[in-house]
Amino acid sequence: MEWSSERVETLRQMWAQGMSARDIAERLGGITRNAVIGKAYRLGLSGQAAPVKPPLEKPSRPLASILDLTERMCRWPTGHPDQEGFGFCGRLVSPGRSYCREHCVQAYAPRKDT
Repeated sequence: MEWSSERVETLRQMWAQGMSARDIAERLGGITRNAVIGKAYRLGLSGQAAPVKPPLEKPSRPLASILDLTERMCRWPTGHPDQEGFGFCGRLVSPGRSYCREHCVQAYAPRKDT
């Protein structure tokens, strides 16, 4: 099976929409889920966007609480635990990390020799 430019573009669009590799493979036809994952990796398509789901109820505050966090949410603390408004960043994490891209820069900064 060859990856034509049309099939690659379809893969990119469906991946960006958060569709599963299985669904993409079925839609494209003639390829496996693993072929889709491999091609997405070679194209540099990282971390699929989570499918958009409407919230069940509006959060009472803009920061994520410890109870709101999922494995895909940034766990960078914001504020002080003893103060009102303490929570966590909550943005989508970088692949294989506990923090979003912005907070990974801060958390994993190389040590400076002084």
